[in-house]
Amino acid sequence: MKRTSLLLLAVTLLCALSTGMALADEEISIYDLDPSLLATPEPPPANTYSAEPTLQPPATVQPERQFKDGSFQLVITAGGDMTIGGDVRKRGDSLFERELKKQGGDLNFLTRNVRDILLADDLTIVNFEGTLTTAPVYKTNNQFVFSAPPEYVSILRDGGIEAVALQNNHVMDHGETGLKDTKAALESAGIVWSDAQNKGVYEINGVSIAMLTYQQYREQVAELLIKVPQDVQNAKALHDIVIVSFHWGAELDYKPNSNQIELGRATIDAGADLVLGHHSHRINPIEFYKGRYIVYSLGNFSFAGNNKPSDMSTFLFQIRFNVKQNSIEPDSFRIIPCRISSRKDYNDFAPTPFTDQYLINNVVDMLLKNSKGLEYAVDRYPVDWE
Repeated sequence: MKRTSLLLLAVTLLCALSTGMALADEEISIYDLDPSLLATPEPPPANTYSAEPTLQPPATVQPERQFKDGSFQLVITAGGDMTIGGDVRKRGDSLFERELKKQGGDLNFLTRNVRDILLADDLTIVNFEGTLTTAPVYKTNNQFVFSAPPEYVSILRDGGIEAVALQNNHVMDHGETGLKDTKAALESAGIVWSDAQNKGVYEINGVSIAMLTYQQYREQVAELLIKVPQDVQNAKALHDIVIVSFHWGAELDYKPNSNQIELGRATIDAGADLVLGHHSHRINPIEFYKGRYIVYSLGNFSFAGNNKPSDMSTFLFQIRFNVKQNSIEPDSFRIIPCRISSRKDYNDFAPTPFTDQYLINNVVDMLLKNSKGLEYAVDRYPVDWE
């Protein structure tokens, strides 16, 4: 029986790999790929989900989105990978610390060009890919490790980031101590975090938003196709909106593979209201499936791992939810095309919305071209609210 099961699993994985490679062969990139971003795959932390939530004190919707009939509108913003600090194994200042000195030590330099956007919404969530700790490096053989002092959590707090996904291949760079320090720093700043063991819960105007986060490896696909829908159904029974984040796919890919597509749609089938993806460091298309959005990859948000990445394009994803007495439904979405840097010549880690229409069109056109073959891909990427 065991041998038969293993054989079936092997055939399934070979089919998935074959389909994923076919998709990757059709990718269209504006820039050359940058091999320096490649990292050695690490085994994921234990994946035993618990209902224990991380919470933030209830918030209030902006007055202009509250209406006389008691209904209101929520605006949620999602950004991609956020990596601050550097590798303490290396001598001298990290790329991040050198840029911080150029900015006069002002930690808020990182969000200066998007802060108004993030403060004007009702919830912002990003993938925090690193640690907030002074603990020693645990993954000593890793090519890349990331850490920043715990006080750097103010970058998120002051920048309007209320929640982070915390399940990725860098959260364990400094071991269990580093992860514990990171969670403590986030909690001290009032930032909700979620990982494979804990959901995050954010409440605003009486609306409870649950956030679930997972890391997907090829060998975990079958397990996650069972686990994630169960977790989503459990969360949906307790909360009004369920957002699921996945750290998945392959780095540098511009479109999802078959495993991502299957898992993303299964998550919506189970009742999730929004699926967010990250890990590839590249933007991927968006699907509108059964009335809900699957954002396969948000690319980078602020990435301190490379000061000259070959592709510095990204976008912020924003969605509106209409909240009425007896219903909560997603309304429209928009993207805000950005460069991950305020400069063109190098990456200064300060995400900056494009103002040049040509650059905005580049982002939109790339998403549309990479949508080919994706059954439920959106046919438009509005940059303003409709």
